[in-house]
Amino acid sequence: MGIPLRQIAYVGGYVVRQHLKRRKRYPLVLMLEPLFRCNLACAGCGKIDYPDKILNQRLSVADCLQAVDECGAPVVSIAGGEPLLHRELPEVVRGIIERKKFVYLCTNALLMEKKLNQYQPSPFFVWSVHLDGDKAMHDKSVCQEGVYDRAVKAIQAAKARGFRVNINCTLFNTAEAEPVAKFFDTVKALGVDGITVSPGYAYERAPDQQHFLNRTKTKQLFRDILKRGRGGKNWSFSQSTMFLDFLAGNQTYHCTPWGNPTRTVFGWQRPCYLLGEGYVKTFRELMEETDWDGYGVGNYEKCADCMVHSGFEATAVQDTVKNPLKAALVSLRGVRTEGPMAPDIPLDQQRPAQYVFSRHVERMMTDIHEREAVAKLPPAAE
Repeated sequence: MGIPLRQIAYVGGYVVRQHLKRRKRYPLVLMLEPLFRCNLACAGCGKIDYPDKILNQRLSVADCLQAVDECGAPVVSIAGGEPLLHRELPEVVRGIIERKKFVYLCTNALLMEKKLNQYQPSPFFVWSVHLDGDKAMHDKSVCQEGVYDRAVKAIQAAKARGFRVNINCTLFNTAEAEPVAKFFDTVKALGVDGITVSPGYAYERAPDQQHFLNRTKTKQLFRDILKRGRGGKNWSFSQSTMFLDFLAGNQTYHCTPWGNPTRTVFGWQRPCYLLGEGYVKTFRELMEETDWDGYGVGNYEKCADCMVHSGFEATAVQDTVKNPLKAALVSLRGVRTEGPMAPDIPLDQQRPAQYVFSRHVERMMTDIHEREAVAKLPPAAE
């Protein structure tokens, strides 16, 4: 099982409590990005194309833990950039674990083996290693040779020390079902505890805009992959069965972007981890002042092809809680990989894309320059 029973119980209880309180919108996973700086330059990444002065910004330990407390989500995914470049990250992780939150530390693993001794195995802690397929697939994805081998070595070292380790696999339109299925078999043989898989999302600032999947191709690709693993039953996924069923085209889901709120050096990101169309200072502002109905498949042009876990996993979890028998049957039988697909959401009423990202960069740069100017001022005479 890719998700430990303890986590299933904690998260399931949390979701039930939100339903009993009749909360329409609530967070499930906090996406915490303490920095954007990375030691790779992947062509499909939209997180590293910033001026150096922004890449040099860091959330402090206090900022990170305040975000955890403010949000209240039971799971925290620490992403970036490359989080292991943050010198105070071990303290951040310890603080989150002390709060009995589940931490998924996402990393490209280049620094992981070197940093292992700064962390301790815990039922609340998981290394989430970025691997986009086998050696050839992954090294091409990250635009650097040798990264796959280093990641595998780090995974083996972490498992030897008793850590839980997942892999985080993003698939693009160059992915083929048979090699991906064989890769999942390899991951299983490595003793990895779970697989998080998702179709790639076309960040508007990513250098490569040509290799992202549309929804029809996504569904067929996942059907072809899961078919080679008995409807996915051959592998341990760190995701709900209903999300996998959605990826295979068997469910019609709207995204719940508030399910995975994101805190970055800019602030709380609107509307979700994948789109930066405004930032606010507090989590309450994010939840109460965001026009949620203006986003999502069928509502907004930028969202048209999205089927990413950060948008739809929370929907799938809610569906699981509301319809446990349906979810149990899918889990028991495996994901259906043949037959008609569920109807998709029509796009004829979606609003056109707006490109506002540069405003946030300009605002941050202005703030940085103002702080630097103040720091250079001579001390006031007494």
